[in-house]
Amino acid sequence: MDSTTKQQAAGLPPPESGPFFIRDELNDREILNALAAAIYVTDAAGRITYYNDAAAALWGHRPKLGEAQWCGSWRLFWPDGSPLPHDQCPMAVTLREGRPVRGVEAIAERPDGTRAPFMPYPTPLHDASGRLVGAVNLLVDTTDRRDTERAAQQLSAIVESADDAIIAKDLDGVIKSWNDGAQRLFGYMADEAVGKPVTLLIPADRLDEEPEILRRIRAGERVEHFDTIRRRKDGSLVEISLTISPIRNAAGQIVGASKVARDITERRQAQERQHLLLREMDHRVKNLFTVASSVVALSARSAGTARELASAVQERLSALARAHALTLSTIADTDKVAERATTLHALIKAIAAPYEDAAGESGDRITITGPDMPVTGQMMTSLALLLHEFATNAAKYGALSTALGRVDVVCSEDENVFCLQWSESGGPLIRQEPTHKGFGSLLTRLTITSQLGGELSKDWRPEGLVIRLSMRRDRINSQAIAGEHD
Repeated sequence: MDSTTKQQAAGLPPPESGPFFIRDELNDREILNALAAAIYVTDAAGRITYYNDAAAALWGHRPKLGEAQWCGSWRLFWPDGSPLPHDQCPMAVTLREGRPVRGVEAIAERPDGTRAPFMPYPTPLHDASGRLVGAVNLLVDTTDRRDTERAAQQLSAIVESADDAIIAKDLDGVIKSWNDGAQRLFGYMADEAVGKPVTLLIPADRLDEEPEILRRIRAGERVEHFDTIRRRKDGSLVEISLTISPIRNAAGQIVGASKVARDITERRQAQERQHLLLREMDHRVKNLFTVASSVVALSARSAGTARELASAVQERLSALARAHALTLSTIADTDKVAERATTLHALIKAIAAPYEDAAGESGDRITITGPDMPVTGQMMTSLALLLHEFATNAAKYGALSTALGRVDVVCSEDENVFCLQWSESGGPLIRQEPTHKGFGSLLTRLTITSQLGGELSKDWRPEGLVIRLSMRRDRINSQAIAGEHD
């Protein structure tokens, strides 16, 4: 049997009719079976006359030669999952219309139920006279490509939906991608940022950060949790934490960097509030011991016996506890906050009570005159802390640290401003204004400016300190209303 007869017996076209110039049947089969691509051949009626091992692996079974038609797949589907009849598959179209079919995708289902996406490349075969004698088909398994595309789509969706700003840039610092998180954080739309230098976001006093970041990225380093400041589109500054990683191409070369930026403004503010709270706790604890010592010293001046001393100290400490209680909200039976309502004069008296003489021998050491006003809600807490600071300092260093010292509190009002003047006398001689500003000064300033919208001044007279406090009534009323709704 010559090579042509052997080729026809194998179901392949004669050498002169197509691309298959087969000189030896066994050699050709070995070559085709060695290929990783799935290949099969049909006659003009679409009956499969040959297929290689890769085609059998793609189909999941070995169809019977001469009986299976058009395609060896158990079942066929279009990419959308709808059934694809064998007589309408690309190979059937090629044999029916005598033309190659390209750019089509399909899905082969194996007998075990698994599916494999593929792209077919059916090509018609003709003899020397131009008569259609069959077709050859190359099936390219696209599973890996589809998995890669699916993973890329998922990654893209994750990046776009991320709360953090995710930005890609090249090694020249030019922005290449910009997600929705970056738009929300910095205010620029993607078309306003992509193609622009990343220095668009960097304040002038921090431009030296970018060359150092690019140097580290070129060296293959990852920059983690780098806290810095960036500028938004509207010019405002935002504190962020950056994590920057190199981007490599398929060859492993570093071609850019990905930057993940997270707004840490709230975290910073929380840290500052925590730090302030810790300082306040430290300040209060120290004041507690100082005030307790002052109460004991004051009580000892008028106590004749240990029993009298103990009674006086107990009364003063109880009064001090009642004053502190004014700074706290109470909890009702329904577990809801029940605000205390009082007046400014009552609040001053509660704060001053621990420093009055127990027997009242020297009269009121703290007098209050002028108009009164209601105090409630958050304003009560702010004023209680403020007045307690005045009284504590007076007990430690001023008029209330001596037996004959006194404090005169005068209230006044003018349109939208309520004023309070705290005047000390009879205490130690003041030789100069203190240079040290403690935590009490910070607390006082924050309370007055941020909460009460007022002003405070201190006049260090030799005979005693005079404090002038002014508060805006509209701010006081808003604080009260806020307290009622808390």
